[in-house]
Amino acid sequence: MSTLVESRLGLTSAEVRELRERFVPNGLHVGTPVVVARASGAEVFDPEGHRYIDFVAGIGALNLGHQHPDVIAAVRDQLDRYAHVSAQVVSYEPYVRLAEQLDRIYPRIDGSTIATRSVFANSGAEAVENAIKIARVATGREWIIAFQNSFHGRTYTAMTATGKTKNSRMAFMRSTTPSVAHVPYPYPYRPIADVGEEQLADLHVRLFDQVLETNLAPEHVAAVIVEPVQGEGGFVVPPARFLKRIAAICRRHGILFIADEIQTGMGRTGRMFAIEHSGVTPDLLVTSKSLGAGFPIGAVTGRADLFDALGPGSLGSTFGGHPVACAAAIRTIEVIERDGLLDRAMRIGDALRARFDDMAKRHEAIGDVRGLGAMQAIELVQDRKTKKPASALVDATIRTACERGLLLLRAGLFSNVIRTLVPLTISDAQLDEGLDILDGALTTTGGGGFR
Repeated sequence: MSTLVESRLGLTSAEVRELRERFVPNGLHVGTPVVVARASGAEVFDPEGHRYIDFVAGIGALNLGHQHPDVIAAVRDQLDRYAHVSAQVVSYEPYVRLAEQLDRIYPRIDGSTIATRSVFANSGAEAVENAIKIARVATGREWIIAFQNSFHGRTYTAMTATGKTKNSRMAFMRSTTPSVAHVPYPYPYRPIADVGEEQLADLHVRLFDQVLETNLAPEHVAAVIVEPVQGEGGFVVPPARFLKRIAAICRRHGILFIADEIQTGMGRTGRMFAIEHSGVTPDLLVTSKSLGAGFPIGAVTGRADLFDALGPGSLGSTFGGHPVACAAAIRTIEVIERDGLLDRAMRIGDALRARFDDMAKRHEAIGDVRGLGAMQAIELVQDRKTKKPASALVDATIRTACERGLLLLRAGLFSNVIRTLVPLTISDAQLDEGLDILDGALTTTGGGGFR
C-alpha cells in the first residue's frame, strides 16, 4: 500500500541524486552531478550554495540567461489571465501575436516577399515532425533527405532524420520510419578528401546531386532538412557557399528546403537565424529552445501556400502554442532586438575564438577551433596529425571544470568536442572567469603542454 508523503522543497544535493537514481531511468543521461536550487543570468547555485557559471544554458535554450526579468514578468502577466485553453478549442492573442512576430523576422533573402504561417508544438522534435508532415502533404512526395552527423530530435521521424546512430538511434534501429535518406555533410576538420574548403563544398554538392541522380528520383523527394551549423554534431560549420548551392538544387527540382534552427536560432550565431549567413530563404523554418527562453515551445514557420495545402484538423496539439510559452517567446524576440543581442553574440564569439585560439597554442589536445558567432567549440584529439578523438579527455575536462564551478557539455560524432552555449546576457567578467576555469581544467587533465 502506498503511503502519502508530504512533499517539500529544500532537499540536499545528495537527496536529489538519490531520488534520481531510484526513480529516473539510466536512459536519461545527466552530464554533471550538479543539482540546481536556483539560477540567475549566467549562474546556477546548488542547494548547498555552490556557484557555477553556466556555459550550457539549458542546451542552448537560454540565450537570454536564467530568469530574465522581462520574460518572467511576461509569464506572470499571462498566468494572471489564463494558463491553458488549447488553440484547437479557442483563439487567443499570444498564439497569433507570436505567429505575427515570426513572420516579421522570417529570414527573407534578396528581397523575398513570401507570406508565412506558423504552427506551434511543445518541442523541437515535435516541430521537426510537423515540418516533415507539412512537406510531404504539400508536395505529394514521400522522401526526406537529411545529413550525416545531424541531430533533429528523439521522436521517431526526427530520430530517423538524425544522422548519428550512437546514442540517438542505436536502441531503436528496427523502429525508425521509412523514406529518409542521409547524405554527407561537409566537415572541414575531417574532410572526406584532402582539399580546401571551397573544393570541399563543391565535392559535397556533387555528392548531393549524385544521390538525386542515382539513389532517389528528385520527383520523389519532398524536402531536405539541414542544420545551418550542426549542433549535437559538434558545431560543424559548412563552407560558406555549400547551403546556398544545395538550396539552388532544391529549387530546381521543386524540393523544399527546411532549416532546422532549434539550436542555432534566436541570435546564437549573431543573426536571428543562422541560415541568414548563407543567403538562403528557407521554405520552412523550425525553431524551439531559446524561442521560449526556458519555456517549452517549438514552431514551424514557412510559406503560407505549404500550410494551405493541409485541411482543417491536419495539425494540432493540446498544449502546442501554450499561452505562457507564447508570451515568453514574444518577449524574447523583443529583448533580443531591444538589447542588441545579435551584436553581443558576435562580440562573445570573438572573445571565445580569441581565447580558444590562444589555448590551442598551449594545449596540444586542441585539434580544431570553430564556430559561428557565440556558437563556438573546441575539438580535442589525442594526436593532431592522426586526429584520433580524445573523448576520455573531454569527459575528464568537463568533470574537472564542474568541480571548479563551470558547467560544460560535450558534443560531436565521437563525443570529443567541448561546445559553448553561453547566455548572450553573460557579463565579460563571467565569460573570462569561465574560460579561465576551462583553460585550467585542460592543463590539469592532460590537455596542456606540447610534448
